[in-house]
Amino acid sequence: MGRSSTSTEAAAQDLESLPGHGIRRLQQIAVAIFLQETEATGITPVQYAALQAVANQPPGGPAIDQRTLARLIGFDTSTIAGVIDRLEARGLLRRQASEADRRVRQLVLTDEGRAMLAKVVPGMQRAQERMLAPLPPAERAEFMRMLRTLVKANNELSRAPSDPG
Repeated sequence: MGRSSTSTEAAAQDLESLPGHGIRRLQQIAVAIFLQETEATGITPVQYAALQAVANQPPGGPAIDQRTLARLIGFDTSTIAGVIDRLEARGLLRRQASEADRRVRQLVLTDEGRAMLAKVVPGMQRAQERMLAPLPPAERAEFMRMLRTLVKANNELSRAPSDPG
């Protein structure tokens, strides 16, 4: 006969009013814009994050391992190996045994990896500008502040919490 009020409310729920739906759509858009701007490089957003995180390690300091990289970029440890495999196959990263613990494989950016970062950064920066372009300039910093607040407050709920250090 009739629906309960709960099922009626669920059926009438406006997807555009749901933050989760909007965030998922924005992530799809962000990836599409990134790939458009960096198409010539063949680098994905996660690959860029991995390369940049390895490059950000202090010169002369210890290289990072796979698990540390996954935590730095908030990526699942079980799938980061595939990302690293692809970057290594392209000659952008290499794995090397740790001097402190031969069981640990450290990640090192190759010369080709440094060159790729230099090539991809201008497109990555254009992508970031395009993502924020619909907002008035005065609101962009506020959006980024709120975004960081949401990510930080909900980080531990993620399947792959980040630990930016």
